[in-house]
Amino acid sequence: MNLLLDTHVLLWAAVEPEKLPSEAGGFILDESNQLWFSAASVWEVAIKASLGRADFDIDPHLLRRGLIENGYSELPVTSAHAAAVHHLPELHKDPFDRILVAQAEYEGMLLLTADARVGQYPGPIRRI
Repeated sequence: MNLLLDTHVLLWAAVEPEKLPSEAGGFILDESNQLWFSAASVWEVAIKASLGRADFDIDPHLLRRGLIENGYSELPVTSAHAAAVHHLPELHKDPFDRILVAQAEYEGMLLLTADARVGQYPGPIRRI
């Protein structure tokens, strides 16, 4: 299965695996799953780290390199993904979360999230 990790789940997996809920760890450790990260997540980390957010205190270059070195695949943001945001219900205002939902739906991936609001979207989303 293709799994797209939302930004917080991605950060926990990369930097603080002890914070991962056990269900998420099971998905991530299952070798039959292909793990994906969105370019939007790296962008979000870069922006929020530059704003001094403690929960995003990581160099986005090191994060990206570490993910790739550990077998994650990178999902670029395309205009098709951007257009897919248009039909999403207004459940959440965060543009980073909305693009992740649109990407998962468009690409047929399961989005793993710890965010209750993101988990309310219809489609291939698993709240952990």
